[in-house]
This record gives sequence, structure tokens and C-alpha cells, in this order.
Amino acid sequence: MSSSALVVSVAAARRLTLDLAGLAAPPRRRLTVDGLLALIERLGFVQVDSVQAVERAHHMILFARNQTYRPTQLRRLLEDRADLFEHWTHDASVIPTAFYPYWKHRFARFLDTDTQSYHRWHGGGFEAEIERVLNHVGANGTVRSRDLVGERPPGAASGWWEWHDGKVALEYLWHTGRLAVARRDGFQKVYDLVERVIPEAARAVDVAPDDYVDWACGAALDRLGMATAGEIAGFWGAVTSAETKVWCQSKLGGDVIPVVVESADGSSPRRSFARADIAERLDSLAGVPRCLRVINPFDPLMRDRKRLLRLFNFDYRIEIFVPAAKRTWGYYVFPLLERDRFVGRIEARANREQGVLAITNLWSEPGVTWTARRFAKLEAELTRLARFVSVETVTWLHPRPIG
Repeated sequence: MSSSALVVSVAAARRLTLDLAGLAAPPRRRLTVDGLLALIERLGFVQVDSVQAVERAHHMILFARNQTYRPTQLRRLLEDRADLFEHWTHDASVIPTAFYPYWKHRFARFLDTDTQSYHRWHGGGFEAEIERVLNHVGANGTVRSRDLVGERPPGAASGWWEWHDGKVALEYLWHTGRLAVARRDGFQKVYDLVERVIPEAARAVDVAPDDYVDWACGAALDRLGMATAGEIAGFWGAVTSAETKVWCQSKLGGDVIPVVVESADGSSPRRSFARADIAERLDSLAGVPRCLRVINPFDPLMRDRKRLLRLFNFDYRIEIFVPAAKRTWGYYVFPLLERDRFVGRIEARANREQGVLAITNLWSEPGVTWTARRFAKLEAELTRLARFVSVETVTWLHPRPIG
């Protein structure tokens, strides 16, 4: 990279990151279904996750950006309008159907490069089930994994390594694009033939391999603002690092320029890539609202932990799978974002039977004081979150840190 690369301050990098992540707009403007689709297209995808300590991840991710969001709007886009589909980025996610033509390359790549790994993880018995499962879905319509065999016995392990062959075949057919997720029943996938879920207009479009790589890299950079080749490759998990490096170098001197991004954690500035109009984009950014937001651990902002630490000096990891005695924080801890700064972490759990959002722990980030004004913002946010998950009361089981 050129030594004359544009230097981007960490403050500017934060503002751009929050803007692109949909976290720099006022959170209580009215959201329509079409506006929700535009928001998800802006993000690129929204991860789904089964943990419901307060509410499932996808709903909390969208609520953090617009508090008029309601889960029925997402259901309409997924199930009624088919403007979204569910598939894999770095994990299960809802993705705009407009991107489906590019995902056809992911299906092909899974067949070429990941099938052997799939066999190693799950054993070889599922191959005999593939055609049977596909024929069953074709003849009988939507199916869940538990429709193919009986429920797992009580007390039996439920890890992916102990999936029955029908479940493995379903997932394989989904990963390779022959089946699609029609909806979720509770949180269990309901599969159907892809032609009965994905609109024909999206299925009919074919994208050349070079155009696929160009789209995957360019669309990632547009959503990251400034990024290394590795960060670009990791955004969708759709192209290799080698392909991304070639793409970045081929675009230099055109609509991609080198930049140097300062760090908040004291590490060296990071040499990165950005669109050629990055300076104008940074100059046009508005300020970040003064509100305080509860951020889900699976939020896109949290996805790249190294990038998060570098730009926000916020060190975070999910401790769901960490034994309780070894956790630094807690089982499911929500970061607290105030303007462009993380000010704390909170552990909360919604008890719908009792109608309570219980606050069990609150930790401050270094240098943060919980003034009455800051705490009032937190309490107001928790009240809105409680209303969103249909409980009446916020109960503090941890001392209130005012001072």
C-alpha cells in the first residue's frame, strides 16, 4: 500500500461503522415492512439464534435499530412475501432474496469443497437418505427433522454430532440448495423444495463466477466501510482470502483506495481498503444519537471481535459454552452502547410467566460512571425492551449503580 494512504481517525471510523450498521439513526422512527427490508439489505444479513434469554437474537438485532419493529414484520418478509430467505453466512441468517443468485455459487462451492468435511463430521450413513428425503418432501410437502424419525429420547444428547441420518440429509440438501427453509416452527426449521420457497425470478438468474467474487467482495466492503482483505473475506464467509486479496489489488487505482485506520486499543494503525469516495463519505456523516442501546451478542457490530476491539476498545466474547465457574461475565451478557462508546454490560432474563425482565448483573466499562442521567437512559431503554418482549416490570436483582 502507498505510504500516502488516507489516514482515518478512530472517531471517524466508529461513526462510519455505526452508520453502516444501522446504529446511527434515531431508534424510534416509524418502520414499515418495506423499511425493514431496506434495513436488512443495508446490513446484508441478520443472524438467527435459538437462545431466548430476553428475546431471540434476530428480533433484538432489529429492535436495537428501530424500536417500532415487530416480529410479525419479519415473518411477513420471510413467509408471506419471500423477500428474505434463510441460509448460511458465518452462521444461519436471514438474507435478502435479491442476493439469492449469488448464493447459488455457495451451494456449488459447498458441494465442491465442504462435502468431505460434512462426511467427516456426520459419518457416511446419511447419503442413503438423501433421495428418500428429497422424494418425501416432494410428495408430502414441508417437513421438520422430527417428522422423519421419532423425537429424541428424554435425556439424550442433542449436539449436531448425534443428529439422525434424516436430519443430516435435510441439512445437506439445504446447504447445497435443493431444499429451502420455508419457515420456523418454534425455532425448528421447516423445509420444502427450493422451487416452492424461492421465487422463480430469483432462481432463474445466473451469475458468472468472476461476477460472484466481485459482488461478494464489493458488497462486503460497502457494508464495512474500511476493511482489510481478511475482514472482507470474512463478512459473508463466501469467498477465500486468496480471492479477496486478488480482488483488492485489482481494484486499486479504480474505485478502491488504500487507507490507514487508527486504533482505539493502542495497537498499530491498520492498513485497509475503502471506496474511492471515502473522504467525502466521512465528511457527510451526521452525529450519532445520544441514546443508549442494548446490543445482542450476535449483533453484526459484535461479529468481528478483533475489529470491535480495535475500533471501540471493547473486548467481548460470548460465554454460553464456558463453564459457569470460569466465566468472566455471565452466560448471556448484553453490551451497552451509548452513542459511539460501549459503557457497560448487562445480564438480563425475561420471565414471561411472571411478567418480569430481571436484571441480574451490570458491569461498567473502565472510566464509566453511572450518573443519574446515564442510569435514567438505561432504565428507559430497559422499560422499552420489556414492553417489546411483553413483560410488565423491570426488576433489579443487582444493586443500582447510581453515583
